[in-house]
Amino acid sequence: MADLETRELRYFVAVAEELHFGRAADRLGIAQPPLSRAIRQLEHRLGVRLLDRDRRGVALTGAGEVLLHEARRALDAVAAAARRTRRAGDASRPLVLVTKAGASLELLQRLLDAVAAEPEPVPVEVLLCEVGEQAGLLRDGSADVAVVHRPYDDLAGFDTEDLFVEGQVAILPAGHPLAAREALTLADVQDVPGLPIARWPRLDGTYPDGPGPEVRTQSKLAQLVALGKTLLVIPASSRAWQWPQHVAVPVTDAPDVTTVLAWQPANRSRAVASFVRTATSLSPIGPT
Repeated sequence: MADLETRELRYFVAVAEELHFGRAADRLGIAQPPLSRAIRQLEHRLGVRLLDRDRRGVALTGAGEVLLHEARRALDAVAAAARRTRRAGDASRPLVLVTKAGASLELLQRLLDAVAAEPEPVPVEVLLCEVGEQAGLLRDGSADVAVVHRPYDDLAGFDTEDLFVEGQVAILPAGHPLAAREALTLADVQDVPGLPIARWPRLDGTYPDGPGPEVRTQSKLAQLVALGKTLLVIPASSRAWQWPQHVAVPVTDAPDVTTVLAWQPANRSRAVASFVRTATSLSPIGPT
């Protein structure tokens, strides 16, 4: 059997997402008859039925659901390869470093200063994102390197270098009694009446159970803490974004967090290699 073509996959994804040949054809900018023929030919080549068609419409078969999942991944990988290739061929473009907004501020500043001091400095563009978005931006070719935090962020499939290890702090409303403590334990911040712990998304995008608010953005989280609606436990260096209405208190028994530099293993860019060398040459720093 011949290899599948990206055109065929794009056609199938459009039909599978629209569940309507007419709408899929409009989306693709082609006529409906050739789209229908292309899907029938795809089914014939694969030897399976991908779609159930009747007067009520179109539905995916079990095989169609599998192909939809795999086709999306394949098309994303092709698009990412094209982006990375174009970026690699443009010597004037900056290296793109992605990091969570407000995270590892001192490290970032030291790293950018060290890169700028190199004899042939690599121009760096900093791309700020929200929680858990770094891995996707690396995989789709939008970024070259990422600052991530183990064990919270997705590191699967990346080359990595550990940069430093730090403890965690609780971010509390300034007027709360716990904010006056010099140190806390995890037990102290669990089940605080009227002040539940904020719930961050897991690596798969779902949220753990609990009474606390679901949060993904720093701005939403900062507002909720300032209003006395939630607290959170985060790496000590991430508290750079805290507001005057917040207080950070060390949580002595919280697990350590490792700040990690990550990049795609297939990336052979000299700029990335130079950036990684500079990052790993920095002397260790403690939490800010």
